[in-house]
Amino acid sequence: MDPFGAGCQVDPPPSPEMFILDGGAERLEEMEDELKKVLRTSEVRPRGPVPGGCISQTQNFDTDRGRVFVKINRWPQAKAMFSGEVASLEEIRKTCAVRVPEPIALTDLPAGGALLIMKHIEMKPISRFAENLGEQLADLHLHNQRLLKTAQKASGTIGKCSGNLQPVERFGFHTTTCCGYIPQVNEWQEDWATFFASQRLQPQLRLIEKDYGDRTVLGLWSELQVKLQKAFTEAVIVPSLLHGDFWEGNVAEDEDGPLLFDPGSFYGHSECDLSVGEIFGAQCADFYSAYHRRVPRAPGYEVRHRLYQLFHSLNNWNHFGSEFRGVTENLMRCLLRVL
Repeated sequence: MDPFGAGCQVDPPPSPEMFILDGGAERLEEMEDELKKVLRTSEVRPRGPVPGGCISQTQNFDTDRGRVFVKINRWPQAKAMFSGEVASLEEIRKTCAVRVPEPIALTDLPAGGALLIMKHIEMKPISRFAENLGEQLADLHLHNQRLLKTAQKASGTIGKCSGNLQPVERFGFHTTTCCGYIPQVNEWQEDWATFFASQRLQPQLRLIEKDYGDRTVLGLWSELQVKLQKAFTEAVIVPSLLHGDFWEGNVAEDEDGPLLFDPGSFYGHSECDLSVGEIFGAQCADFYSAYHRRVPRAPGYEVRHRLYQLFHSLNNWNHFGSEFRGVTENLMRCLLRVL
């Protein structure tokens, strides 16, 4: 059952600014009391907000058991949103391919909303480890393919596969996850093109129809959806575990190497995670070169790249407004010319 309600008809959560301005001192005390109870600690000292988030407030706290990083959201569906994030972090962590933060606890706030508590990591923007990130993201995407090959060699004795994950043969995920605050439909599908059209693009377009009623974009979609299958005819697509919201704001590094955070994972086409655009500044070339040494570009990559960018453009439109309408329409017209 979708914890967010049918059809992804959700209102945006309150912004961090709303949280801070609306009874901030009282709510900070409430958070501290909840942290003491959940962490079983007598001492909690706020270290101040952490910049960067646009959906949830983030804070560091010192406790007598060490420093923790806390995400706070007053949205009624916040716990379900955070639950998807925890499931994603755990699935990525089991691959041992790339580091992610470790969740400690997820709890309701008495006045509504939820807290997600994680071990603190001193992060900084990705820089000298961009090449390592490319290699590790490729290993994440290849992990399930390697499990499938191991299972085939074992002649059906799947339970004897190495590692903490079983091979996945379909596209989807075992629970709802979010890209931003919008829940993603993750029902299992055998066919990737069907999954991407019906469970990624179509829900976003339903929100566009509901909130904007844009006849031009909806008309373009009616033409495009009958051609989508052509984008996948040249590629052999094996389900890969994806980060799901892979962009510069959700990657970092520390002294030990790269890290991924804020995932909205599912099993899909590996190219999806590369579709936000050129990222990581001066280290962009190092990242992509390292990634494609392990996962070479398949024929038709550029067309699919634009198709996956369409999802992010629609998602941005639904999050941030109609300033993304123009790029969305241009992407759809471009795809119609090449498909």
